[in-house]
Amino acid sequence: MQDISTARIGIVGLGYVGLPLAIEFGKKYPTIGLDVKTKRIDELKSGVDSTCEVDADELASTGQLSFTSDIGDLADCNVYIVTVPTPIDAFKRPDLSALEKASEAVGRVLKAGDIVIYESTVYPGATEEVCVPILEAASGLVFNRDFHAGYSPERINPGDKEHRVSTILKVTSGSTPEAAAFVDALYGSVIEAGTHLASSIRVAEAAKVIENTQRDLNIALINELSLIFNRMGIDTHEVLEAAGTKWNFLPFRPGLVGGHCIGVDPYYLTHKAQEIGYHPEIILAGRRINDAMGGYVAEQVVKLMLRRKIQVTGSRVLVLGLAFKENCPDLRNSRVIDVISELRGYNILVDVCDPWVDAAEAEEEYGITLASGPEQGAYDAVIVAVAHEQFVERGAAVLRELCKPEGILYDVKSVLPVAEVDGRL
Repeated sequence: MQDISTARIGIVGLGYVGLPLAIEFGKKYPTIGLDVKTKRIDELKSGVDSTCEVDADELASTGQLSFTSDIGDLADCNVYIVTVPTPIDAFKRPDLSALEKASEAVGRVLKAGDIVIYESTVYPGATEEVCVPILEAASGLVFNRDFHAGYSPERINPGDKEHRVSTILKVTSGSTPEAAAFVDALYGSVIEAGTHLASSIRVAEAAKVIENTQRDLNIALINELSLIFNRMGIDTHEVLEAAGTKWNFLPFRPGLVGGHCIGVDPYYLTHKAQEIGYHPEIILAGRRINDAMGGYVAEQVVKLMLRRKIQVTGSRVLVLGLAFKENCPDLRNSRVIDVISELRGYNILVDVCDPWVDAAEAEEEYGITLASGPEQGAYDAVIVAVAHEQFVERGAAVLRELCKPEGILYDVKSVLPVAEVDGRL
C-alpha cells in the first residue's frame, strides 16, 4: 500500500456529505471534488454552498481543493472516496443506481495501486458484492491485487453546526489488513475526534445501518405512545417530561421521520435480511408506524376542523416547512409531503411555505410550488411541520394571525406553548 503522504484524493459527490469531507481533506492533501451537476460545481467555484453546510470562508481556506464535473480530471488521483446518495425507491427498496454509476465512472480512471473508499449507506456486503465487480469490469483490474477498497460510513448531521465531520468519530475499514490500516491512517490525519477501525468492510457497513435503525425504532415507540395517549386525552410531551426525570430515560420525541438516513437506512438492512431468508418484524413494524405519521397528522387536523364546523372540502391549509428538519434546506425523503398529500386527498387547498428551501428544487422533487408569502387571515388551518427558527420566533400569536377567526393552529414539532395551539403530536 501507498503512504498517506502521497495521497491525491478524488471525492465523488459534493452534497451534504461529500463537500464537508472535501474541505477537510483539501486542507492537507491535493483534493478534487467531483459532482455531475455542473450548476453545483459553478456555485462552489464562486464560493457558494446551497446546502448551507459550508460557508464562503471555509471554501476559501482550502488551498489544495478544486472542483470539476469531468471524471477525467480525477485520473491522477490515487484515492477515490464515493459519497453519492443511496435512497430508496417508491417500493421501499434500496436504490443503488447512483452508487453503481459512480463506481463505473471511478473504474474508468482506476489504476494499479489505487484505493476506492465508499461512504454511502449500503446494506452489509454491498461494497464487495455490488461495487467491486463494477470497478473490476470498468478498469480491467483485479480486486485486492491491483486495487483495494475501503468503507467508512458517513455520520454527517445536516444543519448541525456543532457536530462537524472533523469532530465526529469515524468508523473505518478496508478489504485487506494493509488497506484497512491505510484508510484508518488517512481519516485519522484529518478527523480530530479519532477513528474506530472495524474488523471488516461488512462490519462497518452493518454499523452504519443499525445506528439509524436504532434511532428509528426509538422514535417509532414514542410515536406509538403518542397515538395511544392522544386517544386517552393525555398530552404526550407532558408524559415524556415526567418520565424524563428518571436518569436513564431516553429523550426521544414524536414526529415525522424523514431525511437521508433515519427513514432510509432500516430498509437497507431489512432488504438484505429478506434476501437471506429472514423476515424482520420489529424493524418493519417501527417503519410502518413512522411512515404513517404524516397521514395521522393530516387526520388530526381534519378532525379539529370538523369539530369547529369548518367545511373541509375546499378549505385552505398552510403548511409551514417542507425540509426534513429544522434550519436546513435538505428535502431528501421529507415526510412533510405525506401530510400534504393526505390533506389534498380531502380536496383541501394546501399552501406550503419554507424560507430555507430552494423553490426550483421543491418543484423538481415534489411538484410543489412554494408560496412566496402566506396571506394574513386566509387559512382554515396552519400546521407548523418544521421547526425553522423563522417560524418559532414568530410565536403562536403571530402564526394564528394567518388563520381565519375559527382556524386551527397545529404544532407537529411541539415548539409552541401547548396552551396556545389547538393540537400537537
